[in-house]
Amino acid sequence: MAKAKKNIKKEKTAIRPPVVVVLGHVDHGKSSLLEAIRDFKITAKESGGITQHIGAYEVEDKGKTITFIDTPGHEAFSAMRARGAEVADIALLVVDAAQSVQPQTKEAVMAIKRAEIPMIVVLNKIDLPNANPEKIKGELAKIDVSVESYGGTIPSVNVSAKEKTGIDELLEVILLVADVEDLKSETNVPAEGLIIESFMDGNKGPVATAIVKRGILRKKDIIATDLAMAKVKSLKAFQGKEIEQALPSQPVIILGFEKVPAVGEKFKTYKTVEEAQEEMKKEIQKREIGNTVLDLTGDRKVLNIILKGDVFGSLEAVEGMLKNLPQDKVVLRILKSEVGEINETDAKLAEMSKASIIGFRVKISPSVMKFMKNDLDKKLRIRTFDVIYELIQDVRQGLEKTLEPEVVRKDVGKLKTILVFWGEKNRQIVGGKITDGEFKKGLRLEVFRDDKKVGTGKIVNLQRDKKDIDLLKKGSEAGILFEGNVKIEKGDIIVAFTEERKKGEL
Repeated sequence: MAKAKKNIKKEKTAIRPPVVVVLGHVDHGKSSLLEAIRDFKITAKESGGITQHIGAYEVEDKGKTITFIDTPGHEAFSAMRARGAEVADIALLVVDAAQSVQPQTKEAVMAIKRAEIPMIVVLNKIDLPNANPEKIKGELAKIDVSVESYGGTIPSVNVSAKEKTGIDELLEVILLVADVEDLKSETNVPAEGLIIESFMDGNKGPVATAIVKRGILRKKDIIATDLAMAKVKSLKAFQGKEIEQALPSQPVIILGFEKVPAVGEKFKTYKTVEEAQEEMKKEIQKREIGNTVLDLTGDRKVLNIILKGDVFGSLEAVEGMLKNLPQDKVVLRILKSEVGEINETDAKLAEMSKASIIGFRVKISPSVMKFMKNDLDKKLRIRTFDVIYELIQDVRQGLEKTLEPEVVRKDVGKLKTILVFWGEKNRQIVGGKITDGEFKKGLRLEVFRDDKKVGTGKIVNLQRDKKDIDLLKKGSEAGILFEGNVKIEKGDIIVAFTEERKKGEL
């Protein structure tokens, strides 16, 4: 009897373009290399439409396509660089041929090795008279990056981003490495991908750039990340041209998200809105449980802030740096971290939770400005910044202000009581000898009897030989007009001290 055939749907695979990330030290020319490649391969007419915060673009060489992720180069974006390496198939390690291997070069190498993707060494600024590529290759060998000319397996290319030389050779090497990797992806499966940039557009609403990893993304598809959902209204290629679908490895601009998705979030396609919402609900519940544990602050004080940024890349950088602030004495709690202008919802949350609103390169909506103008008590605290380090410093100062000032006590003198004249109510005249330090008018006092503290007071007046005097030192006999909560007896030790309130420090 013949066996019944199983109805198995075979997944179709197709060769896809390589996705390339550019990593390296902050000053070694990553951005200028990306610009040089873009200018070299994309005509002015085509590149004119590239939107500011796209985060990726495609070039064509010898009939084949390469996708480049345009990651920020500043050290504050190290998290994004590492994340960029996760989405990429090939990493370019850019090193200035006229300098040397830097700590960030080593960090980039570690990120590439963690991502387990092939590396190509790009020796930039080869046009400079002091460029020494052989020296750089030797330094790289010491951190376990052996290029082919040093007996290793890692290709290296000499380029000058400034002069646009070596670009053709670099693109050729990228395509050779891609051929060896045999990059393929399923095309007849629900689309999946990764958000690589996102921001809030005043006219279009949430805008996200994604790279499709598998499947084909089409208009009207229902997609969702862990925390944001979209019924895709529009798909655009990196130049801003409207397209009907996006293939694997293709960067695509997506409109239709209900809110701005986070950079680095994966997206999946769902059959229905309800299915997408159900998956998001599970993730939100998971995160809420996690936050409850993280928010157990014990006796420490808490500073609540609401963080708003222009794009998710910079928002993530700010958040990462804020989390590195010392929190042993006071906890920094970010109630909300979101892309877009400071709006009424933010103001209401801030008022309710006594939080400060911190904005990075964002505007304050007119309605909030009006609210602030009418807020005579100045309960709403909003500050905006264009420089990341100024923002961090401001928050640090805010944390320090929440700390109780430290009271530093200093003993300045001791007196042994010899004579006591009873006075009225809480005042007495006391005579004695200063055995240590000094006594002066106005100092606070503690009274000790048989080594036990019995009361406190202050010096209302100080005399010697029945004459008023401001200061008396060790060895002097002194008369004190004492005001306090105890009746002093002969033989008591009176300690004079000062207390200084010192500003709290993290």
